[in-house]
Amino acid sequence: MSGAPAPLRVVSLVPSLTEAVAVSTQPGTLVGVTDWCTHPADLGGAARIGGTKNPDTAGIAALRPDLVLANEEENRAADLDALRAAGLRVLVTGIRTLEQAFAELGRVLAACGVRARPGWLDEAEAAWAAVTPGDLTYSAVVPIWRRPWMVLGRDTFAGDLLARLGVRNLYAGHSERYPRVPLDELLAAGPDLVVLPDEPYRFTRDDGPEAFPGLPAALVDGRHLTWYGPSLAEAPASLARALRAVRR
Repeated sequence: MSGAPAPLRVVSLVPSLTEAVAVSTQPGTLVGVTDWCTHPADLGGAARIGGTKNPDTAGIAALRPDLVLANEEENRAADLDALRAAGLRVLVTGIRTLEQAFAELGRVLAACGVRARPGWLDEAEAAWAAVTPGDLTYSAVVPIWRRPWMVLGRDTFAGDLLARLGVRNLYAGHSERYPRVPLDELLAAGPDLVVLPDEPYRFTRDDGPEAFPGLPAALVDGRHLTWYGPSLAEAPASLARALRAVRR
């Protein structure tokens, strides 16, 4: 008598992908996740294997995963090379646009043994398809860090989402993807608003807006702006609300 096949053993080095896999696969699939993997709240018995930039590669190898999920931006090439040298299969995603996110999520889930397309993925695609193309009448700077100030530059997933909602990133044409720009230069760029996510730097009402006096500040959920996974279904409505609140 044959039972159901054992789930693949997967380690995820990307919080977004951790959530996507966790809600779409059999319990027990994820055997290792990073310290930054916070969704869903219950990740079962998955081992914590360090951060996205400093994973415990020996610990990961000891888990004997069938697959390690990574991202070209969030994870270091040296760590991924070490995992491959240990004989592990590493799937590296590249996500700079919404279309790439949907394509890569499909590839990741297929690699994890998901045969039926999950409902959340259909909901996410439908939610973004319903977004009216923005006319880009609002210009913005989008800090992701301070001390030093860093902002969204060219070819970023978050920048693509904002553009679809009618926000033109003033640094979208910069030669770097996440340039360091002094505060006085950000102010001199003449943005209509500043968009402040709560990750990777945790901007709050008391930490961030005061640096941009007189400028409307949209405080947005960083998960909805930067994560690609189930949160994409809620992201357009969440981000639009935050932007509308300061555009009045």
